[in-house]
This record gives sequence, structure tokens and C-alpha cells, in this order.
Amino acid sequence: MTKTKKVVLAFSGGLDTSYCAIYLAKEKNMEVHALTVNTGGFCAEEVKKIEAHALALGVKSFKCVDETKNYYNTVIKYLIFGNVLKNSIYPLSVSAERMIQAIAVANYASLLNTDAVAHGSTGAGNDQVRFDIVFNTMVPEMEIITPIRDRKLSREEEINYLKANGIEMNFEKAKYSINKGMWGTSVGGKETLTSHLPLPDDAFPIPVTKTESENIELEFKNGELVSVNNLHFEHPVNAIEHLQFVAVPFGIGRDVHVGDTIIGIKGRVGFEAAAPLIIIKAHHLLEKHVLTKWQLHWKEQLANWYGNSLHEGLYLEPTMRNMESFFTETQKNVTGKVFLTLHPYRFTLNGIKSEHDLMSSKFGSYGEENKTWTGADVKGFTKIMGNQQLIYNIINKTEYAK
Repeated sequence: MTKTKKVVLAFSGGLDTSYCAIYLAKEKNMEVHALTVNTGGFCAEEVKKIEAHALALGVKSFKCVDETKNYYNTVIKYLIFGNVLKNSIYPLSVSAERMIQAIAVANYASLLNTDAVAHGSTGAGNDQVRFDIVFNTMVPEMEIITPIRDRKLSREEEINYLKANGIEMNFEKAKYSINKGMWGTSVGGKETLTSHLPLPDDAFPIPVTKTESENIELEFKNGELVSVNNLHFEHPVNAIEHLQFVAVPFGIGRDVHVGDTIIGIKGRVGFEAAAPLIIIKAHHLLEKHVLTKWQLHWKEQLANWYGNSLHEGLYLEPTMRNMESFFTETQKNVTGKVFLTLHPYRFTLNGIKSEHDLMSSKFGSYGEENKTWTGADVKGFTKIMGNQQLIYNIINKTEYAK
């Protein structure tokens, strides 16, 4: 008899992965083990519903792993250290969590010693590349099965197949697709398929209820958020969740990102990321006070590279670990408080307090007073600093040479 092959399916419980569960078991005659990876997007009640749905589809087993703290410790922490915003606007909400989800699936497949791994990605987006790269790196001996992509299925074909197999679920396509995670919520709809339409307020899952401004304090220790309004937390994940609870009713962090996909086409995605944007901007302000200009310069260069590589699924590239070591080293003095004001749909950075603040009055006040140099020092400094451009202009007889 032919041995039944085993497969781990990355399972969200949506239309695509529901199709995959039945197709792999019925058409491919495989033993399907569904794995849901929680990166901060599911509560306990939602996980129970996903489990019940998976078992109703006929999977051999279902498991949910909570990777929230691991997600922070291995990815989000470095996005904060690097002040990483894709195209200066997007906190990599989806691409960051896909890496952790793919790694968790690969680890689980190795644990069960399965023959294959599967995911429900289509052939039109970034996630197919992210999952495949991780699987090819971590479990290269396993087959990668992607029924939706490989069979070029339409939504209608998936729905008809599930109905034919007696599956009852909500087949009505939501007006907006929502992907919720700890590092932001992505929002897609008809508007994001255009180049000019904004997302309306009702596209976002949480309504704006705050109308008056509020002051808040964030405290960082070695670059990590440890308290909000003097409320200290056991782990930065808890601080992020609390800040999100405080800030999201203001409608802060809503925007539309336009960027280049891994597969070469342009794409738009809406997002709501109140806590991530506040944390990154507050952290960056603190760094401006406590780091030197060259630390800030090289951090910015490397952070752009780090964020782009993460976006494109190259998280397991060893240079990423080198960059993380550099980021960590720069954070030893990034300790202090940042003061902000939350307003409807925006926030302002007011200032910082830190014992490592390099803006110390004992060395002078910008534009007002100097205490550690003389006018003669500055004259010599400026002459030497501009010496090479003086020589260049004279030798080459440029219009600036007199």
C-alpha cells in the first residue's frame, strides 16, 4: 500500500486555507495537520472558533502556537531599534509577522517529520515568496504545496468546491479585508486597488471616539518600551498592547502605504498602527538626543537595508543577525522618557528627559553661548574643514575660484 503523506498547513481559517485543508485531504489523500500561528492577532475565543472550523474540515490535527513574545524578541525589537518604516511610512505590519509564522510552520513540520508544508497564498502577492523562501531554507527536503496558486483558482471556484463538500461558513466577501497583528492592522478594499481613493473611516475596525487631546509619557530602557504613563510592564509586548489600547481610539496611525512588491508590481495597502508609529517616532526622538550624528547616520542606512530585506522575505539571511547586533549595541544609552500629546488622527512629540542627553548646557547652548571652544578655534576649524574644496576650485579654475 502507498504510504499516506503528511503535510503541515499554515491555517488561518479563511477561505483559502479552508479550501486547502479539504483539497489536501480529499484530492491529494494527505494527512493534514493544521497550524495557526498567533502573532498577536487572535484572542482565546477566536482560536477556539478556528480550531472547531479546522476539525470540521476533516484535518488530522489542529494546533495553535502563541509566538507573540518571540515575535517581539526576534523581530519587532529590532524594527524599533532601527526606527524601521518602509518608504518612511509603513511599519512592516504584515511582512514582519509572516516571517515568524513561516518559521513556526517549518519548525512544526520538522517536529512532526512531515513530507510537505502547505500555505494558502495566491500567485499575486508577497506572502507566497516569504513562505517559500523560509521553507526552502529550513525544510528544503519537504515539498511545498500551494493549491490556490498552483491551480490558479478564483474565489468563486473555491466557494463552489467548499459548498460541494458540505462546508458551511460565511462566504460573503467582506467589504474590507482585515489582517490584525501586534505590530499593526492591514486594511484592503476597493479603494486600495486604485491610485487615488482614500480609505473611509468605516474601513478601520475600531471607530474614533476620542475628541480631546491627552498628554502621555513613554519610558524606554536600552531602547525598549518599559512603561506608559508611569505604568510599568513585565514585558514590552504588554506595553505595546496597552499603548495601542490608549491611542487607537484617537484614530492615530491610519494611512495608506504605496510600495514595490517582491514580484515587481506596485501595490497599495491601508493600515492602522497607532502604537508602532508612536513608539518608533518617540524612540527616534530619544535617539536624536543621546546618540552621536554618526551613530544616527549609520543606523539609518542599515535600517533601510534591514527593513527591505525583511519585507522581501530574507529574514534568515545571516547579515540580518549582524545588523541586529549593531542595533543592539547602539541602544545602551537609549534610556529616558519621551513626552507626547495625542490628538484626533495625529500625535505630537514634545520632548525628552534622559541622563544621557547630549544636549547638555554645560557645553553650550545652540545659537546662544559656547563654553568649550573659542572664536579662534572655530576659525582654524573652518579653514581646515574647507581646505580640500578650496584646492579643488582653484586647481580646476571653477566659477567659484577667485
